Amino acid sequence: MISGPIPEELCNLKKLGFLSLGNNELCCSIPACLGNITSLRYIYLGSNKLTFSIPPSLWNLNDLLHLDVSSNSLKSSLPPEIGNLKVTTLLNISKNQISGSIPSTIGGMQNMAELSFAENRLEGPIPESMGNMIALESLDLSHNKLSGGIPKSLVALSHLNYLNVSNNRLSGEIPIGGPFVNFSYDSFLSNEALCGAARLQIPACRSNSPSRKRKKKVLLIVLILLVASSVIMLSVMLTIFLVIRSRKRKTNIATHQADASPATVHGRVSYHDLQQATDRFGTSNLLGSGSYGSVYKATFESTIVAVKVFNLQTEGAFKSFDTECEVLHNLRHRNLTKVINSCSSIDFKALVLEYMPKGSLDDWLHSETCSLDIMKRVDIMIDVGSALDYLHQGYFVPVVHCDLKPSNVLLDEDMVAHVSDFGLAKLLGVGESIVQTKTLATIGYMAPEFGLEGLVSTRCDIYSYGVMLMETFTRKKPTDGMFAENLSLREWIRQSWPRGMDEIIDPELMIPGEKNKTGKVQCLSSIMELALRCTADLPEERMNIKHVLAQLKNIRTMLENVINH
Repeated sequence: MISGPIPEELCNLKKLGFLSLGNNELCCSIPACLGNITSLRYIYLGSNKLTFSIPPSLWNLNDLLHLDVSSNSLKSSLPPEIGNLKVTTLLNISKNQISGSIPSTIGGMQNMAELSFAENRLEGPIPESMGNMIALESLDLSHNKLSGGIPKSLVALSHLNYLNVSNNRLSGEIPIGGPFVNFSYDSFLSNEALCGAARLQIPACRSNSPSRKRKKKVLLIVLILLVASSVIMLSVMLTIFLVIRSRKRKTNIATHQADASPATVHGRVSYHDLQQATDRFGTSNLLGSGSYGSVYKATFESTIVAVKVFNLQTEGAFKSFDTECEVLHNLRHRNLTKVINSCSSIDFKALVLEYMPKGSLDDWLHSETCSLDIMKRVDIMIDVGSALDYLHQGYFVPVVHCDLKPSNVLLDEDMVAHVSDFGLAKLLGVGESIVQTKTLATIGYMAPEFGLEGLVSTRCDIYSYGVMLMETFTRKKPTDGMFAENLSLREWIRQSWPRGMDEIIDPELMIPGEKNKTGKVQCLSSIMELALRCTADLPEERMNIKHVLAQLKNIRTMLENVINH
């Protein structure tokens, strides 16, 4: 609730690297002198009452990584100098009053991962040069007055997993191929004259030009000639084939029986195939068991996968299978477990999943033989946060996981984390922020409103994520025997934060006598503060996952500097 202008005295902090003043009541202008602090890497001024323009000096911060000035009342236009931010990975100026066109120099921002100009007054075309922003993962240009076509150059953006150009004045054909095969109609709603594939629920593109008609006639004639010649050729080949077949029928049958290959993991998979691949669902291949079934390691020729077999005698197993199929069939993200195939009949249901050879985060945290260093733990939690960010804001409707916990975070060969088990997931309808359910998740990780009233929202996942942060860096489960009566994992940390970090942090993370201990403790203290803010009792007091992720990435950068120095 800080109010008034941002004091220019901040500019005297010549080594300032991280400035976060978001979600306050700050007014007036952004101090131009901030552009003189060349050490600045992160600027968060979103959700205030700032007016006037974005100072031109900010575009000269060549080493700036994040700039967020969203949800203010900033005016003016975007200058060509915006292209100077060549290392910036996040730029959010959404929900302001920025006018004018998007400068073509924006194509020079080749490290940009998240870009949002949504809810402004921008006009003119989307620059073709945006196709040069090869690292772009999220692009939001919705609710402006942009016109012209969607550049075909965007097809080259192989990492783009979220696009929103709705509520503009765009026209022409929606590009085909590349990331556009995964975008739904929500990405293109409320434009003047876009056309494209039927699945996007927009008119098909048509052309009635004479040249188009002539081409169609020529193609039709060529097609008729090809079909006629193919019929003749096929007749000749069929005659030859029948002669050979009659002579070698026995040999062919024997060869077919000897060489018949087993079903591959990508083809149709039967119960028999899964039974063979798992050695009759033997205990030697059992990877783990949960509320609705068991997971087995399966081998198809040289391919290893995981098979989740649902226990249909358990109440809710049918619904859990349907939910996982619905959710995982449509979602695509590097930090989500991939569904490769499924097998479904009246009395048997299973999912074929990507195999994760390094087990779960729970295995690594609570095993006598496994150990994770501090950087790897931060990286894993960033991976999990990235998955949540996609689930909550990257899909066309928000998806709530509802059962986020270390045992549902799986690690691949490179120790990259993948969120799994979507049996309890909820898809919020368009315009919905809360739904009610009778199904309860895991005790200790459930948000209070989920456990008491069955109210589910994306804030429930934030709560579970906060508990996971606590567990990851203390190695204490929320159900540990030391937590009873009025003492919980959260309360234990709250009582010790910020001065008692040595008493709660996992001893494995603290090396006696290390030179960088003070800096490391400060970073861990920041992580615990983040966890406490995620687990606030009231849902509206919990952080948004984008802000959580941004701060955790910043803590990682500081931690890396501490360790290297």
